[in-house]
Amino acid sequence: MKSLVIAEKPSVARDIARVLKCGKNGNGIIEGDRFIVTWGLGHLVTLADPEDYDKKYKEWKMEDLPMLPDVFRLEVIKQTARQYQAVKTQIHRDDVGCIIIATDAGREGELVARLILKKAGAKKPLKRLWISSVTDKAIREGFANLKDGKEYEPLYDAAMCRAEADWMVGINATRALTCKYNAQLSCGRVQTPTLAMIAKREEQIRQFVPKSYYGICARKDSLTLTLRDEKGGILSSFQKERMEDILKEVAGKTAVVGQVKRIPKKAAAPLLYDLTELQREASRRFDYSARETLNIMQRLYETHKVLTYPRTDSRYLSSDIVPTIKERLKACSVGPYRALAGRLINQPIPPKPFFVDDKKVSDHHAIIPTEQFVDLSHMTIDERRIYDLVVRRFLAVLYPPYEYEQTTLYVTVGNGGCPDGYTLPRSARSEGACVAGCPDGYTFAATGNIVKNSGWKAVYETQEAGGCSYGEEDGTDDGDLKEKKLPDLKTGDELKGLTFALTEGKTRPPARFTEASLLSAMENPVAYMESDNKAMAKTLGETGGLGTVATRADIIEKLFGSFLLEKKGKEIYLTSKARQLLELVPEDLKKPELTADWEMKLSKISRGTLKREQFMREIRSYSEELTGQIKTGEGKFRHDNLTSKKCPNCGKALLLVKGKNSEMLVCQDRECGYRETIARTSNARCPVCHKRMELRGKGEGQIFVCQCGHKEKLAAFQERRKKEGAGVSKKDVAQYLNKQKKEAEEPVNNAFAMALAGLKLEK
Repeated sequence: MKSLVIAEKPSVARDIARVLKCGKNGNGIIEGDRFIVTWGLGHLVTLADPEDYDKKYKEWKMEDLPMLPDVFRLEVIKQTARQYQAVKTQIHRDDVGCIIIATDAGREGELVARLILKKAGAKKPLKRLWISSVTDKAIREGFANLKDGKEYEPLYDAAMCRAEADWMVGINATRALTCKYNAQLSCGRVQTPTLAMIAKREEQIRQFVPKSYYGICARKDSLTLTLRDEKGGILSSFQKERMEDILKEVAGKTAVVGQVKRIPKKAAAPLLYDLTELQREASRRFDYSARETLNIMQRLYETHKVLTYPRTDSRYLSSDIVPTIKERLKACSVGPYRALAGRLINQPIPPKPFFVDDKKVSDHHAIIPTEQFVDLSHMTIDERRIYDLVVRRFLAVLYPPYEYEQTTLYVTVGNGGCPDGYTLPRSARSEGACVAGCPDGYTFAATGNIVKNSGWKAVYETQEAGGCSYGEEDGTDDGDLKEKKLPDLKTGDELKGLTFALTEGKTRPPARFTEASLLSAMENPVAYMESDNKAMAKTLGETGGLGTVATRADIIEKLFGSFLLEKKGKEIYLTSKARQLLELVPEDLKKPELTADWEMKLSKISRGTLKREQFMREIRSYSEELTGQIKTGEGKFRHDNLTSKKCPNCGKALLLVKGKNSEMLVCQDRECGYRETIARTSNARCPVCHKRMELRGKGEGQIFVCQCGHKEKLAAFQERRKKEGAGVSKKDVAQYLNKQKKEAEEPVNNAFAMALAGLKLEK
């Protein structure tokens, strides 16, 4: 008898087939003497649409809501039906005695395979392959240690509950809102709280009133000292008069060095990357979207096989990975990493590395290089950039800590130079010193660092331009801890010629969200919770917040695709549609607490301590309540982006909408579906200010427009680029125009395109 292996993607299936010595290609399979390897194309089976339960659901009517199926039906996804039939045929082969699930190791990967098996009516014994990378070695070890499929049934139950709950809540709420307000409105337990977080930030910015604050600095040559408070922090005040009085007191007074304090310090390297941290870093450094970073990572994982599984939420390694570190170092010891890795290969691994913690690794460990030999010449520039980030972070954690000496120079002004340092901050006073009766005076200080050992920071010294991937996390890059050189002074030295000046600053509003900071907020939305529930806050922290590492990129893209978000530069803004939607959506759906509550229960289901039936009863009741709230709502929705232009198909006024990188005219009638791209942000740079230009118009009349005012016809742009030796080829232009045409034919609301495709509102 043979074993059937079901992988998630063709590329992974080919790798598994090669390792298992399967060389005979068939219809959607690769077969060998002992194994048959087949694959999905992501999901092949999904939960059925409402109209599959009853034809009446094709028309969206409020009286048909809520829709709560007693038993959820499954349907084969039309685009991948051929591959499903190929897999089903193999499942029912007489010579197949066992099925091995080899989809991605995680809750959603489990669901991919189980839905196929359930729809196909599989009854054969199940085994589970659970691996974090697709190198030959990992595959061989995984097949040598296959798990019993029954061990993962609770995980499947949790995945199924999540899918069914999102179906009931998302589809019922979306249909209710759309019918109630006669507009294309959608909501869900992840995307709606994400919008609410952005709205809260925008409200904080709107309400913010800047205030001036004042401090005092003292300067002499290259030395700058700042006035300090009792605790050693920089003293500032909103009361200008108070600081002006201090300035008068210190002017012309004696300044004496009270103490020169030297503290040796160490800073360990930042932790390894999980997907979200890598997406943040790539967004900050290269302006990649979350989806772009995930796609690049997927290629490095599946095609090049040089990095481990990307969809991980852990920044630690499990102890079983430690023995493989040397082999991974040898594999990535090429090009700019040869010398860096070479220093580590012959050194012992620390007995208890700070980046190894079994308790902090759930489904997958942090993203690190595999044992696969690397050929950098086979990578694109984007792949090189992401690979560079991961490899350098991997090398950095293996290097010793960054060591430096933090030197703080304390100067007392206005008390004749108190010899015992009574006016110094508490942290700088000599032990047992008494402040009682100390003459009045003020403390000024300057801080600088002297590097003793570059340690892990040496890994980044040879990094390409674009900034190093450390600083925000390692705690050594605060403004006052930069490597300033201080003069050679000792206690009791008198400083002459100091000039004092009043400094002024203004408080700043919170920064607008970028994709990088939005990912952070989604990962840790505790600050946006309205309740004080510590258990929920802990759950959100442990389960990764809103969405998962695998879905956040798609959620953000869906919000742009639904015209709920727009981008200006790197900053994200809510559209009018989004602000109105948040007024109409029930309060519960806007809170991170809903996801926390679900995840707490799903976690119990995956551990086998909560029955799925109990959870689903609660979800049914909640869906009824939610639909009722929308039905009785008294809000209104108004299109405030109507234009004077008419739809060429139906004659209704067109809406002006802004996508992530484009501006479009869209018909307000969902059934019509007409849309026209009128402007798109291109990769072409302005010759004046070097910013990206918009391409506007159609055909030969297309013109590049820059925000600085520069305008240039497409033909003139092409001619100019040719003269510069970097012309845009006809092929490039044709591909770009074909892409525009293809996007123009796609449904407007990509996030709910399939769900809303047959929308017919009741009149």
